[in-house]
This record gives sequence, C-alpha cells and structure tokens, in this order.
Amino acid sequence: MFGKSAFGRLAVAAALLFASAAGAEPGVTDRSVLIGQSVPLTGPAQELGIEMQLGANLYFDHVNSQGGVNGRKIVLRTLDDGYEPERTTATTRQLIEQDGVFALFGYVGTPTSVAALKISDPAGVPFIGAFTGAEVLRSPFNRNIFNIRASYYDETEKIVEQFTSLNVNRIAIFYQNDAYGKAGLAGVERAMAKRKLKLVATGTVERNSVDVEAAVKAIAPAKPDMIVMVTTYKSTAAFINAMRAAGSRPQFFTVSFVGSRALAKELGQDGAGIGISQVVPFPWAGAIPVVREYQKLLAASTSKRDVSFTSLEGFIAAKVFVEGLKRAGKDLTRDRFVSAMEGMRNYDAGGFAVSFSPTNHNASTFVDLTIIRRDGSFLN
Repeated sequence: MFGKSAFGRLAVAAALLFASAAGAEPGVTDRSVLIGQSVPLTGPAQELGIEMQLGANLYFDHVNSQGGVNGRKIVLRTLDDGYEPERTTATTRQLIEQDGVFALFGYVGTPTSVAALKISDPAGVPFIGAFTGAEVLRSPFNRNIFNIRASYYDETEKIVEQFTSLNVNRIAIFYQNDAYGKAGLAGVERAMAKRKLKLVATGTVERNSVDVEAAVKAIAPAKPDMIVMVTTYKSTAAFINAMRAAGSRPQFFTVSFVGSRALAKELGQDGAGIGISQVVPFPWAGAIPVVREYQKLLAASTSKRDVSFTSLEGFIAAKVFVEGLKRAGKDLTRDRFVSAMEGMRNYDAGGFAVSFSPTNHNASTFVDLTIIRRDGSFLN
C-alpha cells in the first residue's frame, strides 16, 4: 500500500506531467510534427487540391523514409473544403482547435485562404505555401504568412508586358467574382495603367460555376485581341468554348491557378494555343535538379498521375517547409520555425531560388509563359 507521502509524490508527478504536456508546442511530439491542409478534394476545382496534396506528400514521404526531420516524421492531415470559404472556416477550426496542428500548409485558393487566416492568425499558427498569388496574403506584412510562389501581380505583369510589346493593346478580362478573380483583375489593371492603357471589356463568373453566358455577352462585342482569364479550369474551358461558338477568337491567356493540366484535359484538341503563366519550373525539364528529383519520386510512387505544374508546386512548397524545420532545430516551436524561415536567404531548392527575410515573406518572383499544344502537352 502507498502511504500519504507516496500519493503526494504521485500527485505532484502527475501535475508536472500534465503541465509539461499543456505547455508543449501544438502538433509537436518527439516523433512527429503534425501540419494541416484544407483543399478541394471534391467539386469543380478538385484537381487543384488533389495535385497540391500529391506533390507535398511526395516530398514529405521521401523525408520520412530517411528518418524525418530531427527525428520527427511529418504528418500532413488534409481535409476537403470543396473550394468554398464557409467549409474552409470549419476545416481550419478543426485542424487548429481539435487536431492541434503545428502549422497550416498548402491551402488552395484566395477566398479559402482568407477564410482560414481569420482563424489561424489570431491563434499564431504559421500559414505556409498557399496556392494563391493574391496581394491580401502579401500586404500588409504578416509574420505568420510565407508565400513561396510569385504573386498574381507578377503573373499579370508578365502577360501584359508580353502582348503589349507585340502591339496587342485591345485586352479584356474574364475573372471569377470573388477575392481570387478580383486580385487578378487588380493585377491586370495595374499592368495596363503602367502602359497608359485600359481594358476594353470585363466579364465575370461565380466561383464553382460554368455559367459564362453573361461574360460572353459582355466581352465578345468589344472584339478584344487578347483576353486574360482569372478563373479555374472548368469555367475557363466553358468560357473559351462559348466565345468561339459566338464567333470570337482572340488570344486566350490565363494565370497559373487555373490548373494547367486539368485545363488542357477539359479542352482536348480545342486547347491548342491557349496560354498559361507559370510560377514553377517546367515539370518536364529534367535538367533542373528539383524537377528531376520530383520526377524520380513521382515515378517511384503508387500514384498513376503524370507530372504537372500544380503537383510540382506542392513538392517545392514541401521542400521549403522541410528546410525551415531543419533550420529550426530539435527544440521546435512556432516562433523558432518562423525565425528559421526568415533566415532562409538565397536558398537553392534545386534550381528554384527562395529568399525570405524578417521584413519580406515572399520567396519568389519567378514567372514563365507556356502554351498548350494540340496534343495537350505544353510548350515553353
């Protein structure tokens, strides 16, 4: 039997153990670090979420097979939000308040990321590598947010620069009527104003919709020579087909968030000549080290999917995240992780340059322009 003093010692030990557990960093144990992701795994934008998750897990699984980071395996918990902000609010609450994740990683979309940040930011949870180039994640500066890709301002500037240099000045825009589309609209208007030009027409589509009739009626009569599209792959394909059916055949160009491979698949042979800006290296360019690494791990995986820009973006984001964990050290906390990320100056992720600082959390301005070929492959 235990005496009173023995019970007392047990009570004190239990209290200390509880206090230690309560003070532990969320999502971190000696053997693992839990991170959360909310993306569309169902619905009209599901290819974006599936590809982003795939690319991230390719790299995380590889790191885990080598023993993890500082002895910890990386666990990515992914929830489906259908690309709807209301659902993102619920999934983000679950990840932070119930699952207790260390950080949020690889979200897909502007409106969904905005919804998530309303919950994650007050909780002090790092938000890393979102699949969006919107300025709302960049300005004003936020210590918890790290953007790995170039911005929509960077992408739209590159597109407008390319065409106006060829004296293509009659430009219209077709955009999604939400935070994502409006971010793209702002970027195009900014690039046009820089050249003392104005858009000849605008048209919109609602998120997760392919009802493009009103947009075609608004844009086709203006007879633009080029249309910038800031939408996702299904609505983009519907718009292109509807414009052509209406007898309008301008040059169509869209930004990276569209989901390049999914768009090419949606359009089939009708996709020939459609332009897409990209924020990661060409996924078929085997001479680039990070692409070669990605190709090798994808080929060795159980996935039946081909290489793509979106899964490569997830892969690169995961690699940068892992580098941050390595630099944070064994005694992992959110604050140490953020400081480690801020110290990542001129990091070479394998032919893809990344730079953060205590005042700049935007890692890259890399933008490339590609064209869909008739067979659905890409030219760059």
